[in-house]
Amino acid sequence: MSAGDRMENAAEKVGGKAKEAMGKMTDDEGKIVEGKAQQAKADVKNAGEDVEDAAKDAFDK
Repeated sequence: MSAGDRMENAAEKVGGKAKEAMGKMTDDEGKIVEGKAQQAKADVKNAGEDVEDAAKDAFDK
């Protein structure tokens, strides 16, 4: 995938970490869960891109 997609995923993960931290500071369990979910979503996207990149590399050889 493109570097732009990776950067978007990284930004989404950072946003999730910030949301989780804000939830911890304000004792808002909903924000904590929301932040963790956002981070997990970014991780899943990255994993999918890793698989796609590996497949491209395998077929390019």
